Amino acid sequence: MRLTSKGRYAVRAILDLTFNSNGRPVRLQEISERQKISLHYLEQLFRRLRKGSVVKSVRGPGGGYVLSRSMDEISIKDVLVSVGENINPARDLIGATDIKSDTVEFILTKTYFENLGMIMQEYLSTTSVGDLIRKARGGQEVPKAATAVGQMLDQGGLQAPASQNVGKDLS
Repeated sequence: MRLTSKGRYAVRAILDLTFNSNGRPVRLQEISERQKISLHYLEQLFRRLRKGSVVKSVRGPGGGYVLSRSMDEISIKDVLVSVGENINPARDLIGATDIKSDTVEFILTKTYFENLGMIMQEYLSTTSVGDLIRKARGGQEVPKAATAVGQMLDQGGLQAPASQNVGKDLS
């Protein structure tokens, strides 16, 4: 899995929206200025986030965007899938019929990346926007799945997902 700027910006924008909403809609212009993300790019991302039921728009004076559900009901996976990120590291390996093989090496590699994909899916599914907000504020432990992935990162040298550093970027 390679998390693109689209996914990183979407997570940053959702966290910014959550931090700064205080129960009111947040304008994309405000997020753009705080996060140094192009307004045009944010408009594209939020169109997808709205279709993915992560945010909803509020029209009129004082309008903007709000989360469509509570921050604890929106997973990081919801955000990434909404903007079209590939969160399955084995997708290309499994999906390409021209590279399928019956060799032991291919089967071992395929199984390894399928297992990695399951761990990543669980981690992204069990980490909510609320978890990251509380973590940034120092208020809650990381979810169990995140702890397991963190241990794997320490032992196996895997690269940490960009979302683990989000709390640091918000200060």
